Amino acid sequence: MKMKYGVLIALCVLTSLMFTACSSTSTDAAASQDTVEKVPPHLMIEAVPPSPKFPDAKIAIATVQASMDADDSVKVEFNFSVKGYELSVQTDDATDKGCNNATKGQHIHFIMDNKPYTALYEPKHSVRVAKNSEHYVLVFLSRSYHESIKEKKAAQLYHFKIDRKGSLSQLEPSKKPMLFYSRPKGEYVGADIEKVLLDYYVVNAAIHSDSMKVKVSIVNQGKKVKRDTSFTTTSWEPLFVKNLRPGKATITISLLDHKDKKLSGLHTSVSREITLKKATDLK
Repeated sequence: MKMKYGVLIALCVLTSLMFTACSSTSTDAAASQDTVEKVPPHLMIEAVPPSPKFPDAKIAIATVQASMDADDSVKVEFNFSVKGYELSVQTDDATDKGCNNATKGQHIHFIMDNKPYTALYEPKHSVRVAKNSEHYVLVFLSRSYHESIKEKKAAQLYHFKIDRKGSLSQLEPSKKPMLFYSRPKGEYVGADIEKVLLDYYVVNAAIHSDSMKVKVSIVNQGKKVKRDTSFTTTSWEPLFVKNLRPGKATITISLLDHKDKKLSGLHTSVSREITLKKATDLK
């Protein structure tokens, strides 16, 4: 049953942020801005405490090569250049954050066609795609606890197609607003369900109360109760979601225009399902 929205539970005090397809100003900064609207009383949404900054972090796609694979699919190999950022080490405040953390440390989030990302601890990756297909790849640098680095050069959007013969051509990326889902992802067990990181990547858009917003919808299906939650954010920043119940949760993020209407078009709305388990559920 869809619940009526109560009063605002949490006000997040951070800056309005912008990212424009690898050509914006730095976004890992803080200022006063209420960023969460219409949070139901059963859920808590909190700002993630300030994280270490990496103003010089850079990632770039160095090479892309395509070759025919044995099953008649096309293997696409990516090699990345990473500067000002160290992969496979723990972010300094990883223990203090108190949320799910990658034991292998800092990494790259590789997202193709807005599907669940692959975490890369080395600057290379390969995928298999079909002939006569077109794809978007977004890569960005991530702290060890999966919070994205929202710096000007810490991400790259790449658009390509594979023709009928298996050859690769790079295409010009769209200039329209896009929204890429990052976290939460997969399975959360025990203490990890207490604080679940919500993070995404915005391309070609400024998120602000007077322009574009992000709507977040969460359907939390527990053993006995289904909770349906929606709220909007007016600043591009990571958030902690608390009070999720064990079971399944489906998170949907969508871009809204200045009139609070959903944008149409490629990569403007994304849904993902996660699983939450108590530690006792594993016994």
